[in-house]
Amino acid sequence: MTLRAVVKGIGHYLPERIVPNSEFEQTLDTSDEWIKSRSGIERRHFAAEGQTTSEMATLAAVAALDMAGMQGSDIDAIVLATSTADMTFPSAATMVQHAIGNTTGYAFDVQAVCAGFVYALSTANALITSGQAKTVMVIGAETFSKIMDWTDRSTCVLFGDGAGALILAAEDGSGSSDDRGILSTDLNSDGRYKHLLYVDGGVATLNTGMLRMEGKEVFRHAVEKLAATADKALHKIGLTADDVDWVVPHQANIRIIQATAKKLGVGMDRVVVTVQDHGNTSAASIPLALSVGVANGQIKQGDLVVTEAIGGGLAWGSVVLRW
Repeated sequence: MTLRAVVKGIGHYLPERIVPNSEFEQTLDTSDEWIKSRSGIERRHFAAEGQTTSEMATLAAVAALDMAGMQGSDIDAIVLATSTADMTFPSAATMVQHAIGNTTGYAFDVQAVCAGFVYALSTANALITSGQAKTVMVIGAETFSKIMDWTDRSTCVLFGDGAGALILAAEDGSGSSDDRGILSTDLNSDGRYKHLLYVDGGVATLNTGMLRMEGKEVFRHAVEKLAATADKALHKIGLTADDVDWVVPHQANIRIIQATAKKLGVGMDRVVVTVQDHGNTSAASIPLALSVGVANGQIKQGDLVVTEAIGGGLAWGSVVLRW
């Protein structure tokens, strides 16, 4: 028998404030058509004044618990992916842990920017398959609106805020690719590309800083590396793109999503796309898309799902799971 980390529940939260592209026309030399044509984004959600990453993560966590029919005390571990935690420390994960009434488990953050949720899923899978936890909550949550340069039209129109959470539980499987749960993972990073996507602040500068990005270079790396990591993860379990029911990619840019799907050999009718409604929510984008895909009746139990993401670092990776 093989121990598998199987999805038991999923949920998400989006802030109430919806910001259409037209709102940026008031302060920037841009337009709704310019933004849509280059990114596919039509609107995004921004956190309210004072609303934090941990608060949004908690609301997503509660939604996932409700779907799973579980309580906070049932969770052994919480792994929260974020680059915009409330404080330098303690972790946002421990704040969620307290908010859901969990006092017997353990919680920690993972930081891999837009690839954070893939890294967090892989970490949770390792905790379960090694026997260190039986039930793990995995969360992606971001308030990127707090680190935007509102004078830079090439970046500030792309990002949004939100949170998604799912719950994994240990189950015995046969060891084949027909099992439910996480089947394979592939993680990568290369610090040579730090300058392509970063925040120009932190402890060294004593200020929060703002996001900076070389968009064309990030695009080039994204298409190449995302297709390669998805292929590699599928190959590990003897599957190909033809076996995939749904690709749930990091929702950064519709052109990246389309180019990656083409390179993988997967039609867009098998890709969950939410970038038009959420923008790029970094580590929150994949769990948000997964939750929306489930809610819309696209992703069903037994479906083979591939998630893949790339972010600052550069860090990138993929996870193959059967829902």
